[in-house]
Amino acid sequence: MKVVALMPMKANSERVRGKNFRDFGGKPLFRWMLDTLKSVSEIDAVVINTDAREILAENGLIESERVIIRDRKSEICGDFVSMNVIINDDIQNIDADIYLMTHTTNPLLSKKSVEAAISQFKAALKSGEADSLFTVNKVQERFYDADVNALNHDPNNLIRTQDLNPWYQENSNLYLFTKESFSRTKARIGKNPMMLETAPFESTDIDTPDDWDLAEVMVEYYKKKGLFL
Repeated sequence: MKVVALMPMKANSERVRGKNFRDFGGKPLFRWMLDTLKSVSEIDAVVINTDAREILAENGLIESERVIIRDRKSEICGDFVSMNVIINDDIQNIDADIYLMTHTTNPLLSKKSVEAAISQFKAALKSGEADSLFTVNKVQERFYDADVNALNHDPNNLIRTQDLNPWYQENSNLYLFTKESFSRTKARIGKNPMMLETAPFESTDIDTPDDWDLAEVMVEYYKKKGLFL
């Protein structure tokens, strides 16, 4: 089955200016996820839908046999364009049996997790178990709403948090789907999805300056310990 990875990328971002091209742990941020995707043999090509072809070239990235750079159409540029619109533009122009979508802002996602996601999704497609997959964080904490109503526990019966029913947070690290599943929902999550839990360290998503600082500390710690990826 042909697997194509989609990694959209903007020249600028609203909260962390120019983050995709800033040095992160010794190389531009975008390189972390790109290098991981290229290391996965099951991925036939990586498609980068971007308004930053020139900046990519300045950072040493040009098109190659496995990397396709698509210039983002002007009508789908901007901070308020739905990611699903950009994905749709890619899948209408690039054929694949399976699409894997991720972000440059997930630099710590491991090759092992990407391979596991592809393997599990292929099996689920074959059996009819699922039409899409997305990664999640497993959370077992006590939650309240804005009116201080307990949502998932009884404050008068304090059981251990590890005994609470888990909640699952979509972490935006990884999505797998087909053209058919996307056409049914117009979204990367289909009508019959499955979830894949990823490790907290790998689930880092850099959206704010605080996220950036925390991710830098984490990657340096893991590099020193020889534990990184």
